[in-house]
Amino acid sequence: MAGAARGQKALGALPQLVKSLRSEPVSGGARLRRLPSLRRTFSLYDQINLIDSVPEDQLRFQSYDDTGFKINNVKYEGSLLIVENKIMTWAPKTFAEITAESLSIFKVVHPIPEILILGCGRHIQPVSPDLRKFIRSTGMKLEAVDSRNAASTYNILNEEGRPVAAAVLPYRVTC
Repeated sequence: MAGAARGQKALGALPQLVKSLRSEPVSGGARLRRLPSLRRTFSLYDQINLIDSVPEDQLRFQSYDDTGFKINNVKYEGSLLIVENKIMTWAPKTFAEITAESLSIFKVVHPIPEILILGCGRHIQPVSPDLRKFIRSTGMKLEAVDSRNAASTYNILNEEGRPVAAAVLPYRVTC
């Protein structure tokens, strides 16, 4: 009976919460956009929060903007390639410039990451069959998503300790 009353109270508070979120002012101009926090997501379930035990030497995307990314409190401009917890600048400026040659580092990296997260810019783009074939030939799986989701997905997989790589274009890239 008490559980049902708490549920009703929570449901009653939901419209007020939504209203307050909608009324928050949104500032214009270019500003860093925060990535969703896993800590905030799990804060309701503190007894199962495993995120706090992540080693400090792991890379974490913290935010992004139209020109780059903030990783471990350092702002990086332009496209990035992250392999084995190392950050490198990456030549492609547009999605069309992403080729097997631009990802040729994966011919020599050992151990090969389990998955490559490809951040396509502002929107998901279709990956060419030749590029898919190259990535498959290295032994990696491919996840092509917009750069915001690529950063979040990288954080989750890296925090789980999975061997993951990311190749991300800045968010301003639209095609």
